[in-house]
Amino acid sequence: MTPADALILIVDDDPTTCALTATVLEREGYRTRACHGGEEALAVVAREPVSLVLLDVMMPGMDGFEVCAALRRSERSKSLPVILLTGRDDIDTRLEGMQSGVTEFLAKPVTRHELLARVRAQLHIVALTRQLEAVEQTLKRVGESA
Repeated sequence: MTPADALILIVDDDPTTCALTATVLEREGYRTRACHGGEEALAVVAREPVSLVLLDVMMPGMDGFEVCAALRRSERSKSLPVILLTGRDDIDTRLEGMQSGVTEFLAKPVTRHELLARVRAQLHIVALTRQLEAVEQTLKRVGESA
C-alpha cells in the first residue's frame, strides 16, 4: 500500500495535536482526516475507506478505549489497525487497550520517526493480509473448479 493509497484517521480532542500529526503524515504522502471525538470518528469510519486510525486515549465523551471497542464490534472496521496515542504509558493503560482491541501503542510525545515507522508497519501488515486473502480466494476458486 503506497502512502497515497492510505487514508489515516487522526482522532484527538486537541486540534494542535491533530494538525501536527497530519502535517508529519502528509509530508510523507499520506492522506489524513482529523476528528475531535469518538462519535465523529465512528461516523467517518462508517462512510469512508479509512486504512488506519491514530487514536487518543483521553477524550471527552467516548474515550479511546470505547472508540476502539466500537470499531471492533463493526464488521467494516473489526480488523482496522488502531494505534493508540497515550500520555499514560503504564501497564494498566496497555492492558485496557489490548482488551478493547488496540493494535499498537505510542507514548506521547510521539517522535516523527517512531510515528512513521509504526504507521508504515501497520499499513504493510494490511497490504500483506489483503494479498493473502486474494491468494486464498484464488485457491478456493481453483479448488471449486477442479
